Amino acid sequence: MNPVIVIPTFVSARRRKEGGSVLTTYDHATPISAPGELPRLLHSLQKVRGLGQIVVLVVSEPSIENQAAEKVQTQVSQYPSLNVAVVGAPELGLIQQRMEQLGLGKLSKEIGLSGYGAIRNLGLVVANTLGFDSVVFLDDDEVVDDADFLQKAMYGLGKLTKKGIPILAKTGYYFNSEGTYYSKSQDKWYNHFWQQGKAFNKMMSKIMHGPRLSRSNHVCGGCLALHKEAFKRLSFDPWIARGEDLDYMLDLRMYGSDIWLDNQWSLRHLPPETESEGTRFRQDIFRWLYEFRKMEYSRTQIDLLQVKPSSLEPYPGPFLEPGITRRIRLTAFLRSLARPDKKAYRKAAKAATGEATTYAQRNCSKYFEFQFVWPELMARMENDQILRTALLKSAAQRQAGVDAPRQAAAAGAASAGIDPGVTSEIRLNIAE
Repeated sequence: MNPVIVIPTFVSARRRKEGGSVLTTYDHATPISAPGELPRLLHSLQKVRGLGQIVVLVVSEPSIENQAAEKVQTQVSQYPSLNVAVVGAPELGLIQQRMEQLGLGKLSKEIGLSGYGAIRNLGLVVANTLGFDSVVFLDDDEVVDDADFLQKAMYGLGKLTKKGIPILAKTGYYFNSEGTYYSKSQDKWYNHFWQQGKAFNKMMSKIMHGPRLSRSNHVCGGCLALHKEAFKRLSFDPWIARGEDLDYMLDLRMYGSDIWLDNQWSLRHLPPETESEGTRFRQDIFRWLYEFRKMEYSRTQIDLLQVKPSSLEPYPGPFLEPGITRRIRLTAFLRSLARPDKKAYRKAAKAATGEATTYAQRNCSKYFEFQFVWPELMARMENDQILRTALLKSAAQRQAGVDAPRQAAAAGAASAGIDPGVTSEIRLNIAE
């Protein structure tokens, strides 16, 4: 197979970003003035055998998008043995213009550099345009220790099980800073109604003692391999606040496929300390209420398979059952009594019966509507020579240090027959 590695990296104008949309609040964003974790990951990838193309997606506030791309390109340039293409706002502009010309619309909400699901969709579009038949997603706060990491990522992908079931999506697992794949204990009195870690550990214990590849209820988004027959058919959900990887597993099942866990494929996950546990829990509230409502909505659709919480035991089934709103309120209240981030937990408790519920009700059907568009979009953009040339030229010009990222995109556009004017006004010069 011919895989591409896709790595989203998050850059912020300052160390701690308060407020903002629940969709654009990320677990960790590196300040523009700090190196962050990406160089550590790139360094570890140098020893991986058979490594080909790497794509780094640069996510930042619009005010620093050019500086962020320049910073990442400077970091990437320290590893000349790696073939890395940096994709930022200018390249996204090229993609959006091409989609518009093909009559697909701009789709800025669904495919872009804002929100976990949309970011992953952008990676899939880039991979599809460049002609790769598989995608391996990594996170920038990881370390790869195994020289055979990529070979293990491809193990079984695109093959059939003994029962003739195609393996089109697979996940590995993480070792944490303590050298274990189990979740750190959450057995505290204030988590009585929210035993997520305990449920996860029960699931992992079963999987790790089974065959190498087993049907999985869990997904590690930073250790995830997708065959083109999966990602050309299904996108990630741009409307989920976080947990887009686990959500993808649920989407696969609803559309008749599945995800498999490879218990011999792993890496180390070493994230920086969470800045605000309360803010993260607020996103979890949006996530689980949205997921619950989305699953309910899916059961009204005759063309989708029914996925019941009972089939997802021990995790994530309990978080998709009725009563989740009450459990959220109780957990937020108890944590506000015991955890340092009291104000954020109180705010999270209010969200459970307010904005998070409203958000879930308003958006639970939108993913399914988008799925009528996605397969056609991917079919029409696969190996698109016009866009492929523009993207590769843009990445090459940035790598060569040609002025600023926007000018690099313009140079790439010109070489592909695109008017090298303002990015938002790019038009493709081809015969219709």
